[in-house]
Amino acid sequence: MNRRNFLKRTTAALASAGFMATGTRLAAQVPTNGRRSVDVVIFLYDRMTALDAIGPYEVLRCVPGVRVRFVAKTAGLVRPDSGLQMLNAEYGISDVTSADILLIPGGDASRPIQDQEVLEWIRRIDQATKWTTSVCVGSLILGAAGLLKGVRATSHWNTLQDLKHFGAEPVESRFVREGKIMTAAGVSAGIDMALNLVALEYGEDVAKSVQLLIEYDPHPPLDSGSTTKASAATIDRARQMLRDMYVQPREAALR
Repeated sequence: MNRRNFLKRTTAALASAGFMATGTRLAAQVPTNGRRSVDVVIFLYDRMTALDAIGPYEVLRCVPGVRVRFVAKTAGLVRPDSGLQMLNAEYGISDVTSADILLIPGGDASRPIQDQEVLEWIRRIDQATKWTTSVCVGSLILGAAGLLKGVRATSHWNTLQDLKHFGAEPVESRFVREGKIMTAAGVSAGIDMALNLVALEYGEDVAKSVQLLIEYDPHPPLDSGSTTKASAATIDRARQMLRDMYVQPREAALR
């Protein structure tokens, strides 16, 4: 057997014995109770942070019966803040009129936070959602849409207090649930929030299976993942890095 055939056979065997088999077993365990599939809509926009959307997507897509759609103001390629042309919105906001779960990611939210057409669409979708959620600075977009007045919510540590401008009560937590509104802190916290959504919708056993499927068992080599643990120098350096990533490119684009 030559190397090419070996790789083909090995890949097929791993797929059928691994993820495909796991997915089949998980499908048999998920309680449907005769209900229709859950419709998840993830909003994309230029200069968003990819992991804010992809982290929850990887969790939710593992659950049988969940349909995930990527939506942008107009359908097509979206360029994240990393600059990679890797995210494609299959739908524009005019194509999507409802969702069971709406997720708004963060990143450079300066455009969507001022885009009245986008904010009105978010308000319309929210009227019928079971869960309206955000990751990182996405909570400021929810706030700009008027959905966080009097609501406990969280955001990225650098923008947490900005929630007050929208009438929200800032909470320093990995994720916060207030009624049907669920907001996650920065970037990686979206994975935690998504696993919690799966637990609420399908039970802890299914959520644990998904957690194992994506092997989510973080043991970071450093202990500086929140402002309560990071030194003042680390926080200052991180703020400068944020400015380099977001503020300076925005100012240069406006010149």
